[in-house]
Amino acid sequence: MNNKPTVLTIFGTRPEAIKLFPVVKQLNAADSINSLFCVSAQHREMLDQVLEIANITPDFDLDIMRSNQNLDELTARLLTGIGEIMDKVKPQRVVVQGDTATAMTGALAAYYRKIPVSHVEAGLRSYNIYHPWPEEVNRKIIGSIADQHFAPTQTSANALLKENIPSDQISITGNTVIDALFATVEQIKDSPNIAPALDSLKEKFTGKKIIGVTSHRRENFGGGLENIAQSLKTLAMRDDVAIIFPVHLNPNVRAVMSGALEGLDNVAMIEPLDYPNFVNLLDMSYFMLTDSGGVQEEAPALGKPVLVMRDTTERPEGIEAGTAKLVGTDQNIILKEANALLDDLNHYNAMAKAHNPFGDGTSSIKITEIVASSLS
Repeated sequence: MNNKPTVLTIFGTRPEAIKLFPVVKQLNAADSINSLFCVSAQHREMLDQVLEIANITPDFDLDIMRSNQNLDELTARLLTGIGEIMDKVKPQRVVVQGDTATAMTGALAAYYRKIPVSHVEAGLRSYNIYHPWPEEVNRKIIGSIADQHFAPTQTSANALLKENIPSDQISITGNTVIDALFATVEQIKDSPNIAPALDSLKEKFTGKKIIGVTSHRRENFGGGLENIAQSLKTLAMRDDVAIIFPVHLNPNVRAVMSGALEGLDNVAMIEPLDYPNFVNLLDMSYFMLTDSGGVQEEAPALGKPVLVMRDTTERPEGIEAGTAKLVGTDQNIILKEANALLDDLNHYNAMAKAHNPFGDGTSSIKITEIVASSLS
């Protein structure tokens, strides 16, 4: 009979899977605990890509994704589905990551059962409940429930202290996305054939400065996305530029981007990339234009500047360090800052060579040690 305490890790989206697969592997290797993990499949296809590359198989799969689901029905199905899993396995601790609906409902379901919660990537705050939406409130809900807060930086730890989280519940661990990034870079070096998706584009765009783009935030739907699309269209008029844009599966994103960018010779709108191929995109890009959170941490680890197409960020450390800059969705500002990186090498180097504040690749080891010791 297995008398080890059970730790249940819960995630559902591609970004969560990327940031948690190093933690899951460390938990699975820990002798003192029984490690299980559940996926909600809030993002089905993109999640499966990461699971396959990371070579991890979930113990439970809720397969919750539906086309164009709204937040009400998503939250309700997540809460009941995750609760049923908890009632079945009766974990002694639950681990969630970040700010998704899966993470928030996982923490809430644990709270309803008085199960302690560990929050990976805790303490990120923009202090605007609608930017990022609904992620800012999801994080705050998890923060009010968790008793272990794994803050990636001192800034995020300070945010938790301001919310009266006891200091002995906060550990500064760095961000696990850097663990995942470094592990994947090594994997690509050892087996280049795992990331072949961009080989033909690399050859096609030889000699051009490649701008990598990601854009999918709900708060940018509508006018924000249209401004981003027009900015990209203008940048694509430059002869020295090529744009590679893995377009999110959300139809709200695809319709706008296709309307503005389809048919442009130096714009490649491609299907979402699995993680190794996305790391390859980061590596070959001159800089990144993004409204994503994780890219603000990943790209600087490879020496790539980041222009953040949002009005606020819950990762101010990158802005303060100079690795990233907020440009919002105003076309004039996006174009001004993008052209400055393309035309001014000193400006580019100031961002590319700035210190990345988000970790050294050992976060998952630190987290596992703390989780395991709390259950011993």
